[in-house]
Amino acid sequence: MPGKAENRETGGPALSVDALSVTFATDAGPVFAVSEVSYEVFPGEVLAVVGESGSGKSVSSRTAMGLLPASARVRGHITLGSAEITAMTERQLTAVRGGDIAMIFQEPGSALDALFTVGYQIMEALRAHRRMTRIAARTRATDLLRLVGLPEPERRVDYYPHQLSGGQKQRVMIAIAIACEPKVIIADEPTTALDVTVQAEILELLRDLRDRIGSAIVLITHNMGVVADLADRVVVMRAGRVVETATVDDLFAHPAHEYTRALLAAVPHLGASTRPDAIDGAATDPAPEAVLEISDLRVEFPSGLGRPAFQAVRGVSLTIAPGETLGLVGESGSGKSTIGRCVAGLQRASAGSVRVLGSELTGLSERRLRPLRRRLGFVFQDPATSLNPRLTVGDCVAEPLIVHRAAKGAALRDRVCQLLDDVQLPAGTAQRYPHELSGGQRQRVSLARALVLNPDLLIADEPTSALDVSVQATVLALFAALQREHGWACLFISHDLAVVDQLADRIAVLNHGEIVEQGNRDQILRHPAHDYTRRLVAAVPVPDPVEQRCRRAERRQLIS
Repeated sequence: MPGKAENRETGGPALSVDALSVTFATDAGPVFAVSEVSYEVFPGEVLAVVGESGSGKSVSSRTAMGLLPASARVRGHITLGSAEITAMTERQLTAVRGGDIAMIFQEPGSALDALFTVGYQIMEALRAHRRMTRIAARTRATDLLRLVGLPEPERRVDYYPHQLSGGQKQRVMIAIAIACEPKVIIADEPTTALDVTVQAEILELLRDLRDRIGSAIVLITHNMGVVADLADRVVVMRAGRVVETATVDDLFAHPAHEYTRALLAAVPHLGASTRPDAIDGAATDPAPEAVLEISDLRVEFPSGLGRPAFQAVRGVSLTIAPGETLGLVGESGSGKSTIGRCVAGLQRASAGSVRVLGSELTGLSERRLRPLRRRLGFVFQDPATSLNPRLTVGDCVAEPLIVHRAAKGAALRDRVCQLLDDVQLPAGTAQRYPHELSGGQRQRVSLARALVLNPDLLIADEPTSALDVSVQATVLALFAALQREHGWACLFISHDLAVVDQLADRIAVLNHGEIVEQGNRDQILRHPAHDYTRRLVAAVPVPDPVEQRCRRAERRQLIS
């Protein structure tokens, strides 16, 4: 692998950002998104640009692609090789994009055109920058899909984006980005929405491409485990400014800036939990007072056209005791959220039993389910879509009390104020609207709403996956403190094993609708018995480059 020292001896940087400042004109006045940012990346090097939401990391990368809106005002210089990007016309930028510099976007589902096959979209990128016949471009598109590890590329070149999984669509995005072997690839959160095993495969692919075609890679991310796994050097940004630049080993071992130290301290580290494990007897000997008992749960969805029904959940059984948190983990499509929806009475089971404090939920009508739902709270993955934008925060939290006629008047207002105070939101939040809050604040509102009826069981479906690491750490600490205070049981659904390690007492591992293994944290995360669990644990990147190199080598042995 070419190192940065070698690249500096043999040539200049592939991309150079010098004193870049970006200001957006808005009705409320100018917004200073990036201020005096400078960094450079060399051929064959991965430079990670990290920071939390609003730090300016994506704005700086989009400036390098000439993708800012007309309201942006740019000062400073961005140079691609010997060509100055910031001095180019739109026509010149169009000729450069996809050829000399390419971008892998965060959400491939919205970046790919749903109306065209993935092969056509790769061919379009090729023919825009290379003189190729349609047949030659199709052959090259198939080769690229093979290169990025897409199964059956000869057939899937004619697939539309909706026919591919999230990880497969991200591979297509990478194929488009590398089609013309660009000098610089900007990867903007390329693994955020992916399962850990798919994420590990994508990172391995980027590492292999870096070595194979020698491109410089600018990795934009807030995932410090991904940084430890892939980066050579790191630029840390905060509030639009660079606060620290260092090699990846130096940054993790000896962070110089206070913000960098706080950022690294907030990152959950798989295996670093100091919480005691719960007694595992609950997994095999359900206590009479169990809050949740699921027995042989099965959920099927009709497939139509004479095909057999799709079995989303297959014979799942588990229990949760009072005050206990059970982490339900697995990859996308494993059935985690379907089980959560069955427990909440939002999805009907095809067979089996779901009992909450002895009351059977399956088969009940909506009218008979309503009083039982008072015992349940639900925290959704994305509070922006689960909170009514037309209601104030106070009204959102109060709504369950009104629906179940649990309180009114002064008692209702007092309960709402108490909950908003419990989740540590500032005074006056009740009168604001959800869109006026940050992502972390909205998730706190969602937690307050879930707890407003004093539930016996809380179902939390990926409640922190969309949050910055420091906000995630604060929300998880708040979650644990409230659980200790109120004693509710929790079904915590997640694909982030490091978060589950931090919060759960026991863990159940789900694969293709079946529980393949369950036990306490030490059994599942430190001594997994099932091959699938071992692969899942091995794929989690940890925020330590030295440890991560060892884990990567072990994972290669495991899958070889």
